[in-house]
Amino acid sequence: MKYQVNINGIDVEADFDDKAVDEIFKPLLHKLSRIRKAKSKRVLVMLAAPPGTGKSTLVSFLEFLSKETIPEYKVQAIGMDGFHRRQEYLKSHTMMLDGKEVVMVDVKGCPETFDLDKLKAQIEKVMRQGTCNWPTYDRHLHNPVENAITIDSDIVILEGNYLLLNKPGWNGLSEAADFTIAIKADEDMLRERLIDRKQKSGNTREKSEQFVDYSDMRNVRLCLEYTKKADMELMVKRDGNYEMIK
Repeated sequence: MKYQVNINGIDVEADFDDKAVDEIFKPLLHKLSRIRKAKSKRVLVMLAAPPGTGKSTLVSFLEFLSKETIPEYKVQAIGMDGFHRRQEYLKSHTMMLDGKEVVMVDVKGCPETFDLDKLKAQIEKVMRQGTCNWPTYDRHLHNPVENAITIDSDIVILEGNYLLLNKPGWNGLSEAADFTIAIKADEDMLRERLIDRKQKSGNTREKSEQFVDYSDMRNVRLCLEYTKKADMELMVKRDGNYEMIK
């Protein structure tokens, strides 16, 4: 099933395997529908995956697919990238990395460059059931866009790198979720995907490789090693299709 969408300012074309749609994604949506019916309140799903796995595209596709699969409930896909600290903050603050002080913008995307307290507070607002706003991230602006989405749905699917991270500060985040999903992938494949994505944001191949190897791949390995077990676990293959692990 072909699917086109704009993710964080970048046009994306995806082709989801019919088998995965029928055997993984539609059953998942039916399961979330049953959880929503039993709970009688808004359901929060957290989907965690390393950078480059296509998680933003996947949750957007699930929202699209839900309209015909479970039309009785409204599904919304949102991401945690809107909680990146602003570029001006990252350029003016430092952190310690491997015993060295580095400017935060040089390692943008690592857990420390997100506003975790703000993310937690906004998740609490979402779970209070009423209408609320949510930020997005624009890769061309390199900054969050505040109040870009109005959340008013029955089922919210939140994606992000560190939602299931088993590290201090982050490890209690998933307690708010009614259902969790984790995605794994080959490390070398993710490197190529991340370089390509960085180039599409206006960077040269050389600059893209430097940033990905210095910053993004640290985050990839962090996610692959420290993501907690989830209710559903998937593997994304080199052709972009998904298979069930658990």
